[in-house]
Order: sequence, then C-alpha cells, then structure tokens
Amino acid sequence: MTAGHRISGLLGSAEMARAFTIAVLAAVFSSLSIERMSSPVTLATVISLLCVLGAAILWVRREELSLLRVAPTSLLVFLAWALVSLVWTTDKSDTLFAWMALLGYAFLAITVGHIRDTLQTVRALGDTLRVLLLVSLGIEILSGVLFDVPFTFLGVQGNLALGGPIQGIFGSRNMLGFVAVIALITFAIEWRSQSLEARIAVPSIALATMLAILSASPTVLVLAFAVGVVTVALTIVRHAPAERRDAVQWVLGALVAMALAAAFALRHPIIALMDAGSDFSIRATLWNTILDFVAVKPIQGWGWFGGWPAGEYPFNYINFSLDDHHQSALNSYFDVLLQLGTAGFVLFLLLGGIATVRSWLVASVRRSVVYAWTPLMLVTLAVESMFESFTIVGAGWFLLVLCALRAGQSRSWRENIDAAQTGVIPTLRAEG
Repeated sequence: MTAGHRISGLLGSAEMARAFTIAVLAAVFSSLSIERMSSPVTLATVISLLCVLGAAILWVRREELSLLRVAPTSLLVFLAWALVSLVWTTDKSDTLFAWMALLGYAFLAITVGHIRDTLQTVRALGDTLRVLLLVSLGIEILSGVLFDVPFTFLGVQGNLALGGPIQGIFGSRNMLGFVAVIALITFAIEWRSQSLEARIAVPSIALATMLAILSASPTVLVLAFAVGVVTVALTIVRHAPAERRDAVQWVLGALVAMALAAAFALRHPIIALMDAGSDFSIRATLWNTILDFVAVKPIQGWGWFGGWPAGEYPFNYINFSLDDHHQSALNSYFDVLLQLGTAGFVLFLLLGGIATVRSWLVASVRRSVVYAWTPLMLVTLAVESMFESFTIVGAGWFLLVLCALRAGQSRSWRENIDAAQTGVIPTLRAEG
C-alpha cells in the first residue's frame, strides 16, 4: 500500500471523523479564549488549518457526497450577499476578513455535518461541552476562591465566592449562560437517546444548570422558558396520532402566536419581573440608534463586519453618540439589518426559518428523540438572537449552519432530484 493510499485511508476513517469533529468543536467554542490568550492571528490560523484538513477529508469522501446537497441554498445566498457588500462597504479589508471568518466557520460546520450523523454530532458536542464547562468552573474557582484575583486576560472577574455573575472561558456571563443552555439540551438528548449513562448524564446536567444559574444572565430565564415550551409542544406533536398530527400542529401554532402577542403586550411587567429593566433600556436605546443608520442604507446596509470594529463608521459613531463601547448590536437581527440591509435580513430569516420548519417536521415524525436536538438548538439560537449577536459570529454561527445543513439533509427538494438521478426513493434513515 502506497503512502497516498494510507493517507487517504486515514482521512476517510471513522476515527479521523470523530477526532476532527472534537477538534473543531473545541476550537469553535474556545475561540474567545484562544484569541485572548494569544492573538486573532492564532485563532485565524487554527480555523484555517482545520478548514484545510476538512477540505481534505471531504475530498477523500467525495463519492459519498452529492453536489446538490453540500450546503443549503439559503446559506449560499446569504454568504454571497455578505461578499457582495464588499462593493459598498466603508472598509473593504475589514469586510473581506470578516467574510472569510464567516465562510471558515460555515465550512467547518458543513464538514462536520457531512461526516457525522445527528447522534454522533450530539455526542461529540456533549463531550466537548462537558470539558469546557469543567474548565470554566475550575478557572472560576482559581480566580474567585483560591487566588481571589480577576483573570483579566480571560475576562474572568472572580465573582464565584459572591455567587456570580461568572463568565468562565466564554468572556461574558451571557455567553456562558447561552453555552450552558446548549449543553443542557445536548446532555438531556444524550441521556434520553440512551447514548449516555445516568452516572455521567446527571452530573453533566447538574454542572450545566449550576453554571447557568451562576452566570446570572437574564437571557438564561428566557431561553429556559422558550426551550421548555418548545419541548412540551414537540412532545405533544410526536405522540399525536398520525391522522391528527396536522391539526395539532395548527393548534399549537395558533397558541404560540397568541403567546407571543401576550408577551409583547405584557413586556414591561415581564422585564420588571426579570429585574432586567436597565439592561433592556440600554438595548432599546442602542436599537433605536441603529434604526437611524439603517434608514440611510435600508436595502444593502453598511457592509459586513460581524463583530463591530472599534474605529469603523458607523459603529464608532453609534458608540460615541451613546457614550458606550458596544461590540455588537446586542441583537443578531439588528446587526444583520445594519450591516446587510433589508435584503440580508430577509436572507438571514430564511436561513433560520426554513431550517426550523424542516427540523420540526422531521422531529415530529421520527421516533428517535435525537431528532429533537436540531429544532431545539434552532429555537435557542432564534431566541438568543433577540438579546445578543452570538448567532452571526463564532460558535453561534457554526451551530446555525450545522443545524440548517442537518435539517436540509432530511427534508429538501434536493432529495427528489437525487432520487430522480439515482432511481432511489428517499427513505427516513434511522440513526442509532
């Protein structure tokens, strides 16, 4: 056997697929720590090398792939529009680098989505988040209890002995809360799918719950409530008789619409109950200012930047006028609207919306509980996007692309085209 065959065999092996997935997840969810402990160049190098390795793996596995199903159309159009914004952006180099980061994380998600099935992805994510949450807790103990000194290079304030808020290795309490909720969903799915024993699952769930509480993030309560409601709704749909499932879906849809209308009408008492009045007031002021700039370039936006560059217009002017130092719009939807205009905003909604509908329909008819992971993740991302811009950069963007790809693999017009070309009728493949 030649060296080339040995390398191809290694790249195409199941062991390489698992190792690559773990490496990608660890790098993606540790992005902020990598950047702060070294530099943005180091992070870019890590992501680039993983992309090169991912491309090699996909090339070796090219016979398993269908060109039509490599990536969702909505994702490709969104990426294309972000790239086109180079034409009118205020800083072409910053936009190009931000777009390359967007593409890099998306490519890693696409690679993982093609070499791992849903259950394998859930298990890999669960293993990764268990370690990262334990590391976060360990660092908070060192900073807040043993040394009683803030670890400023990681953004850790050392408030564990005071009961929080804590940040772990994720840079902010809201990001830690977001990751903790993702971990809770993942650990629960691992346990329910019987891929994880109770002796590991229960402590894992307890760890994620504890860190979510200690993060003292107001968004955790909203996320927990939203995920709980969606879980109950999905359970009802999954256990409904097939002949009545459509009616149940419509009834639940109407109830959700009424609940959203009631939440909007009662938004002020809800905000007061959550003790998040000042936090929401800051966001409302920021969003109103952003809308003034959206009105200047309503269709195309100001160009793609992802996270806000410190000295770039209009972000620097927004911060100057508010006497603040925001690094994002604190809302993914407002950020996309500001940077890519109404056109980009619609494409972003289509990317998330189509994926959510597809994954919900799949989860409602397939028996394995592991299929519930994708719609629960997408709902978490959609709700979190109303309070933070995590979904358009880093781990949040990675998860959005991964879930969109996963949803498109099961319910897509591409399946019918592939079936027409191969003569094979699409079937619902069970993943164990």
